[in-house]
Amino acid sequence: MDSNLLEKLRSGCVIPAHPLALSADNKLDERHQKALTRYYLAAGAGGVAVGVHTTQFAIHDPKVGLYHPVLELAIETARQAVASTGCDEPIMIAGLVGDTKQAIKEANLAKELGYHLGLLSLTALRGKSIDALIEHCRNVSDVIPVMGFYLQETISQMVLPAKFWRKLAAIPNVHAIKIAPFNRYQTLDVLEAVAQSGRSGEIALYTGNDDNIIIDLLMRQDFVVEGRTVSLQIVGGLLGQWACWTKTAVEHLERIKSIRNSQTTVPLDLLSLASQLTLANKAIFDADNHFTGCIPGISYVLNSQGLLEDVRSLDPEERLSPGQAEVIDRIIRDYPHLTDNTFVKENLHQWLTD
Repeated sequence: MDSNLLEKLRSGCVIPAHPLALSADNKLDERHQKALTRYYLAAGAGGVAVGVHTTQFAIHDPKVGLYHPVLELAIETARQAVASTGCDEPIMIAGLVGDTKQAIKEANLAKELGYHLGLLSLTALRGKSIDALIEHCRNVSDVIPVMGFYLQETISQMVLPAKFWRKLAAIPNVHAIKIAPFNRYQTLDVLEAVAQSGRSGEIALYTGNDDNIIIDLLMRQDFVVEGRTVSLQIVGGLLGQWACWTKTAVEHLERIKSIRNSQTTVPLDLLSLASQLTLANKAIFDADNHFTGCIPGISYVLNSQGLLEDVRSLDPEERLSPGQAEVIDRIIRDYPHLTDNTFVKENLHQWLTD
């Protein structure tokens, strides 16, 4: 990776998981897809992750045929935004899935398009040994720098033990890990493994725990390794929750980084904010229904702001749960400080310009 982008990654930034904009006939809605990318960069996001869970894993299916065009449109739009607005170059992350053959094919495409990192999902290798998983990761990392990914068990149906993370952290071209098990014990497995790896200064740690965003970002993690203390910090987030209300997320991270840098006491209002954001995530991600309406929940918020034309999914099973929209509406009404509705309203016309 370019040294400036690597430093940016390690210092921590907001990385939204980019949703998919679909037209009425389930084709790519390029106008709104570009508007989303422009929105994220204008909001101050340090990067964008495309082809990940929030982009809908169905786009990786060759029969759907959207993986290449969606990745290409995102990076072209980002380049245009940098040229026209002067914003900083974003870290472009491509979601990689499938068996080794498919993941390497996707990694080669992402690299050719100019992506900087591959976020590597292991779900297709469910049931394989740890050594087989590590060999898969090593092969992909030979093509493109890798961000490891602990996807929550509800979706992946996988638990990745500490031994796996110790071995993954030893791969030189693994530059970051997204920690998203939605589980404290499993989160600590990853953190302790990185502390023990000797590469704690090289691997950027990002929260994907949408249910615990603020606390993950605030906490310094201290581990005793062979008699010495190794301190770790989750520096930023790659989150579906940050696919909406992104401007506010950037403000939250900037405030948290200021507190971390000055080592001041954490204000109580920030702890209250943490609970409120988790409450919002519960509604948007449809936690009460095992996350069935997760992707539609994000789309519902973006649609209400005008950033998506409608709430659509390639998978007909991915839809809002009964009553979910009403719960999200209540959160928006009761906790308006979590949103960035004013920012979006003021700039939407610019982002929707072809």
